[in-house]
Amino acid sequence: MNRYPLWKYVTLVVALLIATLYTLPNFFGEAPAVQVSAGKATVKLDVGMVTRVQEALATHNLQAQAIQFDGNSVKARFDSTDVQIKARDAIDQALNPDPANRTHVVALNLLPRTPAWLQALHASPMYLGLDLRGGVHFMLQVDMPGALDKRLDSLTSDVRTALRDKNIRHGGIRRDGNAVELRLRDAETQRAAQNLLADQFPDLQLAEADAAGTGTELTLRATLKPEAARRIQEQALKQNITTLHNRINELGVAEPVIQQQGLDRIVVQLPGVQDTAKAKDILGRTATLELRMVDESPDGRAAETGAGPVPFGSERHLDRDGRAVITRRDVILTGENLTDAQAGFDGQTQEAAVHLTLDAKGARVFRDITRDNIGKRMAILLFEKGQGEVVTAPVIRGEIGGGRVQISGSMSTVEANDTALLLRAGSLAAPMEIIEERTIGPSLGADNIAKGFNSVMWGFAVIVLFMCVYYMLFGLFSSLALSVNLLMLVAVLSMLQATLTLPGIAAMALTLGMAIDANVLINERVRDELRNGSAPQTAIHAGYEHAWHTILDSNITTLIAGVALLAFGSGPVRGFAVVHCIGILTSMFSAVFFSRGLVNLWYGRQKKLKSVSIGTVWKPTASGNTSVAQAD
Repeated sequence: MNRYPLWKYVTLVVALLIATLYTLPNFFGEAPAVQVSAGKATVKLDVGMVTRVQEALATHNLQAQAIQFDGNSVKARFDSTDVQIKARDAIDQALNPDPANRTHVVALNLLPRTPAWLQALHASPMYLGLDLRGGVHFMLQVDMPGALDKRLDSLTSDVRTALRDKNIRHGGIRRDGNAVELRLRDAETQRAAQNLLADQFPDLQLAEADAAGTGTELTLRATLKPEAARRIQEQALKQNITTLHNRINELGVAEPVIQQQGLDRIVVQLPGVQDTAKAKDILGRTATLELRMVDESPDGRAAETGAGPVPFGSERHLDRDGRAVITRRDVILTGENLTDAQAGFDGQTQEAAVHLTLDAKGARVFRDITRDNIGKRMAILLFEKGQGEVVTAPVIRGEIGGGRVQISGSMSTVEANDTALLLRAGSLAAPMEIIEERTIGPSLGADNIAKGFNSVMWGFAVIVLFMCVYYMLFGLFSSLALSVNLLMLVAVLSMLQATLTLPGIAAMALTLGMAIDANVLINERVRDELRNGSAPQTAIHAGYEHAWHTILDSNITTLIAGVALLAFGSGPVRGFAVVHCIGILTSMFSAVFFSRGLVNLWYGRQKKLKSVSIGTVWKPTASGNTSVAQAD
């Protein structure tokens, strides 16, 4: 009756071993480290950076415990913080010889001391949230209507230019709220304009109407299609996130968190940063995109190879491969004329390419420049803090009109996507404002960890003491199940690489109290069966069977509340909800299946069981008094 088959015990043991393995990394602590990452979007790191870091350390007689390349950054681990700081200065001096043009971000970091055999099993500790590690938290609100207004202003100018190029006369074009209003003199002109707009502007939805106050003029109203408006908003949010990544690199933050929150918000977390004024300045900084002609003169070519000085009226800039490009000082177009940049493919060669869309003014200027400079190179530069970098410098093959520009060449699909993002990330696509700001000091973060850990441990100790005193051996079984629940909760959070926050620790402490509730229901149900005269083996079986439905119902209702917090909450609320939901699932497994496995293992093989150690069971007598029915 109260026996588990062998496969159930094997399942419990395997689950316990896995939980132990993936919980262990959280007990090894962290080691001081230095992290090297790209300071610009055009700088790519490879395995060769490990050698450069080793050489920089050897020059200053410094030794690293380990240096690893993880695909995006190089991390070097050290024995102490003193060596860490000296190593940071040595590496920064070697990789950034020009302080005004920093190509790499060299930042202090903390790496887990997880042994290699655990890392081979992909066992890693949980991440610590900003409130536990210290740093700055910003919640940014993106002005989505502003992004649509910017796009509509550009479309208004483009429509005016397109009609002029096709000699379609109109009575005026103006913005009317979220629509572009075009006045036309007759139905024939209206049809011509409608066909032109439908052909060249697929994002616009057209509607005919009589002009207000007149019976002779017709009005054509163009509004953005819902799917086009949604795409513009998504691209604006993505571009702002990319721009923030590029800007925050300047702060030297080891592992910044920049992620979308809802449809129009961006969360920025900067661990270790305490200077909020500087962080705000970086987040609000602007960058500019410029198009210039490459200096093709003999002096310009000589300056590119380093055989001569830069000619008067030209400037020297570097491309993504570190090669010099001599450009004219005259700016042809700026990023204000670029409305979109998307990665795609060349229609003829099927090679990866970047497709640019210019506004009306930019299209007209670009057409004239490309017509007059066939066979020459044009450079696209990105300027930040006065430093210009050449994104690409293609050769003009022919006149390019219509505001559609294609950049192609020997680039991969990934490089095309990076280039498109970089071209769009020269400035923010939509205005943003800081609606939430928090600063957590490192000492306060350490204090939060200590207090949170103590609250969980003391809560656990008090619960175990109460259960063992009140339910005796069954209380011990419940306490062991509670320990397994805590072990599995930490293991699942570690496997998911979840971020543990202070509200998460609060949820962990709350989960302990809720998890023991299931065992209380089981123990009291077993007591009821004993009180009704059932045999001990029958009471154990009936107690677990009958309590299961109550436990399931109560946990499902609590889980629904947790899922609601997870779906509609944000920030600390979501951190609480994640631990809360996972804790409910692990508690159902440990409180029911694991605790019953212990009970079955202890009592299941006793055929003539006369009593169980579950505390005092009081049974009413016929006279109305109470007597001890079962005590052991």
